Amino acid sequence: MRSWQRVARFFQQTFSDDSFLRALRGFEGLISKILSIAMVFVILLAVYDLVTFLGSDLFRQPYGRFGTTLFTIFGLFLNVLIALEILENITAYLKNHVIQVELVIVTSLVAVSRKIIILDLQKTAGLDLIALAAAILALSISYWLVRHVNRHAKTRDSDES
Repeated sequence: MRSWQRVARFFQQTFSDDSFLRALRGFEGLISKILSIAMVFVILLAVYDLVTFLGSDLFRQPYGRFGTTLFTIFGLFLNVLIALEILENITAYLKNHVIQVELVIVTSLVAVSRKIIILDLQKTAGLDLIALAAAILALSISYWLVRHVNRHAKTRDSDES
């Protein structure tokens, strides 16, 4: 009978809310670390892609001139910047265990900006342009609102100190 009580107590302690939440936090931390390592590899590959593209483009005839449009090169640069922003999002989560909405919105704005920079206007429908404009407007308003709320919260906190 006592062995059943020990087993019951073990399961009760193991599956208590605190133990379960602690296990979930550990799982989230592990996944965040794996994502960070994977994102470092993605950044290294993006930089390698950019460097090899620039190298091959610069050393083709005519030498010293880009054979492709600058928009392609800008797109590759922005790929690296977006990957760095995503790594910053993951790092901020690892530090604070909170998703920083402002950082996510900024990353989204950079991604949409990249899309616009590399956009081929001759192959793009008008509805696609309207959708991109709406996305930029929504992200910009969201960014302004989050900044406004964060600034207001900081001034309130400093007034209380």
